Amino acid sequence: MVAITKFTRENIFDAVKQMYTDVAIKPEMGFHFPTGRPACEFLGYPQDQLDAVPVSAVESFAGVGYPFMCNAIRPGDVVLDIGAGAGTDALIASMLTGDNGKVIGLDMTDAMHSKFHDNIKQMGATNVEPLLGNAEDIPLDDATVDVITSNGVLNLVPDKQVAFAELFRVMKPGGRLQISDIIIQRCEEELVEAKNNPRLWAECIVGALYEDYYTRWLEEAGFNNVKVLLHQDYFSKSDNASTRDVAQHFNAESITISGFKPD
Repeated sequence: MVAITKFTRENIFDAVKQMYTDVAIKPEMGFHFPTGRPACEFLGYPQDQLDAVPVSAVESFAGVGYPFMCNAIRPGDVVLDIGAGAGTDALIASMLTGDNGKVIGLDMTDAMHSKFHDNIKQMGATNVEPLLGNAEDIPLDDATVDVITSNGVLNLVPDKQVAFAELFRVMKPGGRLQISDIIIQRCEEELVEAKNNPRLWAECIVGALYEDYYTRWLEEAGFNNVKVLLHQDYFSKSDNASTRDVAQHFNAESITISGFKPD
């Protein structure tokens, strides 16, 4: 794997923040990846869940799957959403965990964090807390959450092994994972030069892992029963022909993964 210097890592984070600032404040402009309600519907979100959250959350949706198919969330759970964005998944999770539970929505982009805060108020969700931060350094104590959900975010993180260790650290024993993310199936060696371009990291593909790396590194972090439940041709819905071609070249697709932290 390619070593990422501190300077490069900061540039990657800056590029990702800029990209998702645009998704937050200019959702109508169109992006190389599917966004908004059409993306949600393509990925399998039920209409009733989408109708229950504010339009201003769904319009800035930039996920790559439907992690709720894992059925990981139970009433009363404390849920952490890694890369909550404008709040679509976190607000859906708040309905599943109920008033006796809590959802913490972590995001590092100020514009998304602000929009998420507004959407919490608009929905009247009293069990949701926005939190600034990133997956490599989660600002929570050890063993504080029952479920971690994430959607299209961990591929953007430079040091995934550190991030996976952080997920394990903050999860309670017996806790559960539900993750949708981008993976590639071949040609990783061709990504070496591209991995040094922060802008390309923000465009999802060059930061992606082989599927085998993804599941193995989750297991090495300590999770067990890690299973890939679904593969989806996510990039087929991109409006950008070049993005579709690149995705096809690298066999890039989205997967949804479940896993558990041992008791």
